Amino acid sequence: MHAAIALDPSSPLPLHRQIYDAWRIGILAGRFRPGDRLPSTRELATTLDVARSTVSHAYEQLLAEGYLQATKGAGTFVCPQLPQELSRAQFAMNRETRRAPSLRLSSLAERLREDFRLPPQPHGYICFSRWGPDVERFPLALWRRLVTRALRGSTPALLDYAAHSRGLDSLRREIAAYVGRSRAVSCSLEQVVIVNGSQQALDLCARLLAEPGDEVGFENPGYLGTRRIFQAHGLHLRPARIDAEGLVPTDLGSKVRLVYVTPSHQFPTGVAMSLARRLELLAWARKHRAVIVEDDYDSEYRYSGPALPSLQGLASDVPVIYCGTFSKVMFPGLRIGYAILPAQLVDIFARAKWLIDRQTPVVDQIALTEFLNEGHLERHIRRMRRLYGDRRQALVDAIAAQFGVSAHVSGDAAGMHVLVRFDDPAVSGRAIANKVQIVSTSDYYLTRPPANEFILGFSGLGEKAIREGVARIARRR
Repeated sequence: MHAAIALDPSSPLPLHRQIYDAWRIGILAGRFRPGDRLPSTRELATTLDVARSTVSHAYEQLLAEGYLQATKGAGTFVCPQLPQELSRAQFAMNRETRRAPSLRLSSLAERLREDFRLPPQPHGYICFSRWGPDVERFPLALWRRLVTRALRGSTPALLDYAAHSRGLDSLRREIAAYVGRSRAVSCSLEQVVIVNGSQQALDLCARLLAEPGDEVGFENPGYLGTRRIFQAHGLHLRPARIDAEGLVPTDLGSKVRLVYVTPSHQFPTGVAMSLARRLELLAWARKHRAVIVEDDYDSEYRYSGPALPSLQGLASDVPVIYCGTFSKVMFPGLRIGYAILPAQLVDIFARAKWLIDRQTPVVDQIALTEFLNEGHLERHIRRMRRLYGDRRQALVDAIAAQFGVSAHVSGDAAGMHVLVRFDDPAVSGRAIANKVQIVSTSDYYLTRPPANEFILGFSGLGEKAIREGVARIARRR
């Protein structure tokens, strides 16, 4: 074990006492744990450039007071059990540490004090509180082979910085082709920037397209992850209602220069923006010279009718930033997303990405390129679309069977969650009493939320658990 000990030759304390104090304080503070081996007196003396006798003197004092113990032939170690007096001293030191003065934080840090966290999943509960992919159904063995192949075929250059922060050309080309055929996105690989999940793309939008205090159009209700990013950067959110056709552009006013939307499957209502409303939003953006951020987080999972074309594909003369992610269609631990940008924004986004974190991990990019190129992604999506479609139907049927007309499911047959509004105000209490976890929509509104409205995620639950969970919510004791 190496210890960072700084000696001060000008101090009135002798050197052996300084060494003694350094070890004693380190042990009491927990930096050196019981059983840790100390360097030999010769080794430490060489490191500190002092006489060996100086180190020996310090060690002897520590041994005498019970901080250290020596084992013949093995070395000197921190005592496994410290005396009661030392434990009291350690407690006093920890207490003093807790009383340390608070640090001055930036305005950004202060705004980060308010955050949301996923609720824990208690044992024995049926949890409708998650709406991510069923990771147990992901072809992990296949992914492992692709990652191994990427490593085997690599050169030492793979361990260095990437050529640029935009991402591998091969992956950007695959993404451009994928979104072109699946979402009618109009782009070339030069417009694609690889990011660490769509959250980073949204953060870059907030950093680069607005100043603190600027007004940003935001869906109401809307996605908390984006809301927290925008608020952390000091942006003022202007709520825009969501009706049966999607976001209402007339709510955006004339000062907004940036608007965030989830048109393919609005979160959390599940509404798909109609073509007429999309054209209306584009006309509004054209008139006010505004930028639209299109978050297409789970459009792959649509269970009835054809896939909806992207807003970006309709916007030949309006700047639309299309954000996508592989976290929903593959697994959340794969922090790879992408931003498809108007040509004039590509360089500045790439420079900001380089400044923030240099690049997205290259090995994962190589493996993902092959996953796309060999058709594995689209096969996986087809399998999961069938699975999630059945689970959604099981949930909707169970709600109808248990609650009838007193529960109202909104939104299209798509995604990984449904929004349900109950007439019965006792639903939340019954869910808790019967060990079911559901999430209220109240935190997702910028204005006063409706009562008894909940998000029920179904993608991670089997059909039997879904039916049992709904039955528990309806159960009256």
